[in-house]
Amino acid sequence: MTEKLRIVLAQCNLLVGDIEGNMQKHVQLAKEALEKYQADVIVFPELSLTGYPPEDLLYRKDFIRATMNALDTLRSRVRDIYCVVGHPQPVENSQLHNACSVFLNGKTLAVYAKHCLPNQGVFDERRYFAPGKNICVLPIRGIPTGLVICEDLWHPGPVEEAASAGARLILSPNASPFEIDKYELRQSILSARARVSNIPIFYTNFSGGQDECVFDGGSMAVDSSGTVCQCAGFFRENLLPVDLEITKDSIKIIQKDFAVPDRLERIYTALVTGTRDYIVKNDLPGVLVGASGGIDSALTLAIACDALGASRVHAVMMPSRHTSTLSMEEAEALITNLGISHETISIEPVFQSFLETPGISSDEAGITAQNLQARCRGTLLMALSNQTGKIVLTTGNRSELAMGYATLYGDMAGGYSVLKDIPKTLVWELARYRNSLSAVIPERTLTREPTAELAPNQRDADALPPYDILDPILERYLNQEESIENIIAAGFDRETVEKVVAKIRQSEYKRRQAPPGVRIDQKAFGRDRRYPLTSGWKK
Repeated sequence: MTEKLRIVLAQCNLLVGDIEGNMQKHVQLAKEALEKYQADVIVFPELSLTGYPPEDLLYRKDFIRATMNALDTLRSRVRDIYCVVGHPQPVENSQLHNACSVFLNGKTLAVYAKHCLPNQGVFDERRYFAPGKNICVLPIRGIPTGLVICEDLWHPGPVEEAASAGARLILSPNASPFEIDKYELRQSILSARARVSNIPIFYTNFSGGQDECVFDGGSMAVDSSGTVCQCAGFFRENLLPVDLEITKDSIKIIQKDFAVPDRLERIYTALVTGTRDYIVKNDLPGVLVGASGGIDSALTLAIACDALGASRVHAVMMPSRHTSTLSMEEAEALITNLGISHETISIEPVFQSFLETPGISSDEAGITAQNLQARCRGTLLMALSNQTGKIVLTTGNRSELAMGYATLYGDMAGGYSVLKDIPKTLVWELARYRNSLSAVIPERTLTREPTAELAPNQRDADALPPYDILDPILERYLNQEESIENIIAAGFDRETVEKVVAKIRQSEYKRRQAPPGVRIDQKAFGRDRRYPLTSGWKK
């Protein structure tokens, strides 16, 4: 005899702390899953009622009370469908579990507490939660069903224990942020767990931006052979109905074709998603961007327009005595191509007044004058931000941030940094990818030599190694945490490597004061990489 079961994976974009709004969305999606898809089960992501990550909101008793009240309301309002919802669960000794509940028609059938608590990178779960210890297997339409939460999948114990306890399928709520190649890594982990335990796994993830984290979705159904049978797509909300045919000896998942975006499309979409949700979720009217005629500001403006629409993006050109005609032409061409509003404000009067101030060096090629120009621009942008309510998007990239090739309170001034995790060589790749969709970034912007234009005849190459050498060194030292000697042994020049590492170390204080921005890497500057400002470690 063959039984049928339909599971809906609710890949949704929720707002941290909006408990009432999140609860209402759960009710709406559960109703849609039942009425539109005739689903038996709906599975929401990890900590779906609070959003993820709630961070120190979890220390507030009123926050926990509000969450538990919302859980009670949700339980009473969702009918005729099994609902798996994530939430913090108070336990003895004032502790919390990272939990999910299963309920049907007003009755809680099971509560599962996450066993494996990640505590690296952007994850601080041991700060807030106590680990669960109990296995959870419950009948859903008569089918023994196991529960595991996110990190539990990344360790061999929880899935195997649930299978050994009689589970025939696994439901898994997740909050797994985007990283380059993360989908492939998730797929390999899920496939291995499914094969080892001979059990299908139904994986639900968030989609959308939350501060620096971007959730790419990728919710999927994996059969007991490790094959991904269905996927909910990427960077979008979706209810994915998955049909199962169940016999005494097997569970078959009905397969559907799906496409996985390539590397550049995923990264670009992550930047658009993170930028959009930071602006929208914070109720900001739009963004301001300094348009320099260079590749970084061009890509930032293109991303902003794709995220928000041209009507919410405003460019500001701020020429100085060192700004070339080419830069002005390139900035104007980009603005025309994007169809955005703009204005031009010369920084010359303000800059000149600084140079004439007693005690300030009048050497216009010196570092003081260079930084003053950047700070004139930063001050103007922030003044416009005060007047309009629009947030300033900084335009610096990861390579510059690593080397401290940026001015505090100047080009680092702003509210959100779109490219903070994007190496310069990847900036060029992404700009060409964006132009493959529609040609908005002028070709000369893509091919011109990088320059800050803060001094006569200035080039990035005068202060930095060529980016095609610098970025591989940064990848090895920052991402792979290789030693100086190992990097040199790989073929890089000793003097260059030592200078790069010294610059990274010396610039830590700048990065501590940088605005947040989209995270695409497991070693992004910020919470992923927490180094002391004052340190005797020189290697």
